[in-house]
Amino acid sequence: MASRALLWHACRGLPIPDLEKIALDYIVPCLHDIGFCYLDNFLGEVVGDCVLERVKQMHYSGELQDGQLAGQRHGIARRHLRGDQIKWIGGTEEGCEAINFLLSLIDRLVMYCGTRLGNYYVKERSKAMVACYPGNGTGYVRHVDNPNGDGRCITCIYYLNKNWDSKLHGGILRIFPEGKSYVADVEPIFDRLLFFWSDRRNPHEVQPSYATRYAMTVWYFDAEERAEAKKKFRNLTDAGKREAPLNED
Repeated sequence: MASRALLWHACRGLPIPDLEKIALDYIVPCLHDIGFCYLDNFLGEVVGDCVLERVKQMHYSGELQDGQLAGQRHGIARRHLRGDQIKWIGGTEEGCEAINFLLSLIDRLVMYCGTRLGNYYVKERSKAMVACYPGNGTGYVRHVDNPNGDGRCITCIYYLNKNWDSKLHGGILRIFPEGKSYVADVEPIFDRLLFFWSDRRNPHEVQPSYATRYAMTVWYFDAEERAEAKKKFRNLTDAGKREAPLNED
C-alpha cells in the first residue's frame, strides 16, 4: 500500500504530507478542545476527482441502497428521518484504488494520534460508507452515531461536492457539541476531511439537501468497547462483516 501512496503523490507532483505532524499538532488538540476538526484540500484535485468519479459510478449504476435507521427491522426506510442512499466499500474492489489510497491516509492519521486520544485503543475501523443525498430536501435528523457504547469512537467524513453553495444547496452538517451554547456548521465541500467524537459529545444532523450531495464515512473503533459491545448486542455480529483492520504500511 505504501508504494501505491507514493505513486499517487508522484502523479500529483507534490510532496507526501507530514501526516504525523497534522495528527499531533492539529487533530489531537482540536478533538480534545472542541471535539471536532476538519482538513481542507486533503487529497488535492486530481486524486479527489478519482474518488468522486468512482462514487458517481456507484450512484449512477444503482449500487446504492436506502440508509437504515439504528434498530430498524424488516428493512423499512423512514425517508423523512434519514434520506441518504449508501454502499459499504472495503477499498480493494475493482476500480477503487483512489478510495483505498484515501482510506490508507486516514488510517495513518488515526494511528499517529495513537495514545493521545485518551483511553481509546484503536486497531480497526468500519469499512467506508459511501453516501448520497439525492437532493429534493433529503437529510438526516439530529442523532448520535454511538449513543449506546457500540465501540465507535471517531467519526471521519470525506466530502466530495464541487461548487457547493450551502445558501442554495443546503446540506450542512450541524454539530451540537455537548454542554456548549453554540453549534458548528460544516459545509460538505469537495476534498474536506472531517473528524469528530462519535459518542454523545457530538449530536449532529444533515440539513436538507437540494442538490446531489456525496460523502464517505468511516468509523474507528475502541478495541475494548467494541469487544464488549459484541458480547451485548447480537446485531453487531453481522456488522462485523463491515469492519476492517487499519492499514499499517
